[in-house]
Amino acid sequence: MNPVGKISVIGLGYIGLPTAAVFADRGVEVVGVDVNARAVESINAGKPHIVEPNLAALLRRVVEAGKLRATTTVEPADAFIIAVPTPFQDMEGHHWPDVSYIETAARAVAKVLKPGDLVILESTSPVGTTERMCGWMAEERPDLTFPTQRGEMSDIRVAHCPERVLPGRILDEVVNNARVIGGITRQCAQAALGLYRIICEGECRPTNARTAELAKLTENAYRDVNIAFANELSVICDRLKINVWELIKLANLHPRVNILRPGPGVGGHCIAVDPWFIVDSAPEESRLIRIAREVNDHKPDFVCAKVQEKARHLVEPVIACLGLSYKKDVDDLRESPAVHIVQKLARDKVGRILVVEPHITRLPPDLEGLGLELAGFEDAFERANMVVLLVDHMNFLEVDRDLLKDKFVIDTVGVW
Repeated sequence: MNPVGKISVIGLGYIGLPTAAVFADRGVEVVGVDVNARAVESINAGKPHIVEPNLAALLRRVVEAGKLRATTTVEPADAFIIAVPTPFQDMEGHHWPDVSYIETAARAVAKVLKPGDLVILESTSPVGTTERMCGWMAEERPDLTFPTQRGEMSDIRVAHCPERVLPGRILDEVVNNARVIGGITRQCAQAALGLYRIICEGECRPTNARTAELAKLTENAYRDVNIAFANELSVICDRLKINVWELIKLANLHPRVNILRPGPGVGGHCIAVDPWFIVDSAPEESRLIRIAREVNDHKPDFVCAKVQEKARHLVEPVIACLGLSYKKDVDDLRESPAVHIVQKLARDKVGRILVVEPHITRLPPDLEGLGLELAGFEDAFERANMVVLLVDHMNFLEVDRDLLKDKFVIDTVGVW
C-alpha cells in the first residue's frame, strides 16, 4: 500500500518529469508543477518537452491513464518533491550557489501544506539548504511547525534526497540506483524512505540532511577532480609532443591505475557546478577541488587556442564543430564546453563556423546572432577545411578517413 495518496513534483525538467512519470506508472496520483506554461501544455498532451530515451511512451501512458497531469500552480498533495534548478552565479571570480528557485518553490508549497505532509528537496544543494527551506516554509506558515523548530513533534516532515541519475539513462537509474535519503530528523528520513520505496529497487540509505547534501556534492567533486587530472595531462602531453591517448592506455595497464579520458572540458548541471558549492561553503579547506574546477573550466580555452593555431594556415577557414551537448547522444546543452568553444570561436572571428548537432533543431539563444550556421553532418564535411570533434555522438564515430585527409582535424575526445 502506498504511504501517500498524492504526490506533487515541483519542476518538470530533466529530473522532475521522469521522476513524476515513474511514480505515476506505479499507480500513484501525481500532479506536476512548472512555471513553463508551454511545457505544461505539452505534458498534458502526453508529449515530453525534453529528450530522454523511452520517456515519450511512458508519459503518454500515464497521462492517458489519468495518473499524471501538469499545472502551473501548486495545489494540495500529501508529498511534495522539489526538483528545480540550482545554478551558480559568477561574481568577480567568486562562484556562489543560487538557491532562489528552491526558495520560490518552497514558499509556494508552504501555502498549501497541511499537518502530516512530507516535503523532499531533490535539487542538488549547498550544505544547509534543506534546513533553510524549513525556515522559508515556516515564514509562510506560522500556523504549522517544522522539524527545525519542533523536531520529531513537528507537523511537517522534511528531507533531502539528491537525484543521482545520468541523462540518457534516467528512467533506468531513477529506479535502480541507490538513493541517499537525508531527513532533518530520523522520522523525516523514514517518511521519505517510505515514499521512495514505491519506485526504488536500489538500496535506499537513510542519513541526516546535511550529510545527504554533501554526499551528492562529493560524488561530483570526486569525478571532477579525476577528470581534471586527465585534462591537465592532455595539456602536458600537447606541450611535450606526446599522444595522450596512447599514454593513458599504457598507464592504465597498471592494475591500480584508471585514468579517465580527457575531453574539451566538463559540462552538465552537476559536475561543472556542484564542486563550486563545496568551495563556497569551505573556501580555505577546498583547495584541490577549486583547482580541479579551474583546470576543467580552462580546457575549452585550450581547445580554442589549438583551433586558432590551425586556422592561421588557412586562407578562409571553414570550421565544422561536431557536437554542442555536454555529453554524447543527448540534447542537453547545460554548461556545455562545446557551446563555450563555438561561442568563443565565433566572437574571435576565427573563420566560418558550421555547427553540427543532430539532437537539436535550432541554435540556443546564447549562440544566436554570432554568424553561426547549424548544418547537417554531410554538408558540413563537404564544405569544411577544418573539423573539430567536440562530442563523441554515435553519429560521428564512423567517418570515412578519406573525408579527413585534406582537412585539419582536432579530435578533443580521442575517438578518431
